[in-house]
Amino acid sequence: MDISWITTSPMNLFMVLVSTVGIYLALIFYTRIAGLRSFSKMSSFDFAITVAIGSIIASTILAKDPPLVQAVVALGVLYIIQMGVAQLRGSSTVMSKIVDNKPLLLMDGTKIIDTNLKRSKVTHADLRAKLREANVTQLSQVKAVVMEATGDISVLHHSDHQHDLDTILLKDVQGWEE
Repeated sequence: MDISWITTSPMNLFMVLVSTVGIYLALIFYTRIAGLRSFSKMSSFDFAITVAIGSIIASTILAKDPPLVQAVVALGVLYIIQMGVAQLRGSSTVMSKIVDNKPLLLMDGTKIIDTNLKRSKVTHADLRAKLREANVTQLSQVKAVVMEATGDISVLHHSDHQHDLDTILLKDVQGWEE
């Protein structure tokens, strides 16, 4: 029986150790410079960068290619790109429109907006699951359900039916009319 696929050499283990410590230190260094926003999901772009960072880290730790120095440089470039795009998003509506998705209203009170469910590829079963996750026990508790720019679904609700929803919470949400 060949068990070579589950074993490794001491040198390979040492290289994994060195790569892991090196990429970890680079990650701490870059995160200190860029800030914690580098791991946020504020936009789909942020999420894509986070996935790319994870991919670089994983491949550096577990493979010979990319070498540690190349991976550290690649991480640095991703952080620079992310900081640049974040800066441009704040100052340019064009960049913001290119990078950011707009939130989408899925429910307005108890009314399910089927066209927006279809547009967002969310099923009624997905919606019911999100309502249960938010501890909604009666549809009358629901003020709004929004698919956020990140793909997360937010359920705005209240157990006291007297409270109105502050419209500022739905500013820039597609499908919301004041």
